[in-house]
Amino acid sequence: MAGVAKFVASSLAPAAQRFAPQAAAGVLRQILEVAIDGYQRFPGAEQVAEAKLARVENDPQLAIDAVIDQHIRLAGVQGFVTSIGGLVTFPVALPANMTGIAIVQARMVAAIAHIRGYDLDDPRVRTAVITCMLGEDGVTDRLKKSSLPTSPLGIATAPVFDPELDRLVSGEVVAELIARISGKRMALTVTRRIPLLGGAVGATVDGFATYRIGQYADKSLIRRIRRPIEP
Repeated sequence: MAGVAKFVASSLAPAAQRFAPQAAAGVLRQILEVAIDGYQRFPGAEQVAEAKLARVENDPQLAIDAVIDQHIRLAGVQGFVTSIGGLVTFPVALPANMTGIAIVQARMVAAIAHIRGYDLDDPRVRTAVITCMLGEDGVTDRLKKSSLPTSPLGIATAPVFDPELDRLVSGEVVAELIARISGKRMALTVTRRIPLLGGAVGATVDGFATYRIGQYADKSLIRRIRRPIEP
């Protein structure tokens, strides 16, 4: 996990530190590719999903529950490591934490999508995956403000892939990730003199956020008949 985060964070750092979500949108797509396709010893979403299905005799809901539980633990571990000693309170640590949590959450949502029968090679589905990373509150708020045209399900089952929507969603997700990490950084300021407390707070925040995103993806990405992309 640390190797994957380091690999992507080197590209994400400049955009994150400038707080320019649109500039970081392309890097988010790299994160999604790592989450879905895997990287070295980090298995991709499909491999994770199939392993969970095999363990629960192909029961989709049990497999999804297992995927969510696994990624809550992963989010907690990476959150703990990057938050020890108030590490997240320093700007230089922002990209590493953001990359780590983004990879964990993206792989979780993509695994859920695969279990529900969505084609992870479909760009519409990939856009839907990153949309789920906004969480239910984030999507609902953006739908009300009309900054997002439809739900993750609507995006995944749209007649055609919309590149402009993909760029829009990517920018919104990166902005949300920056906001979350920045908010946690401020909260951890009061704990930076107590290293283990800072780590525990970081683990709890990241784990709970991942749980909520997993629940939202579970609810949103209902099983659908796949539709081919129109030429």
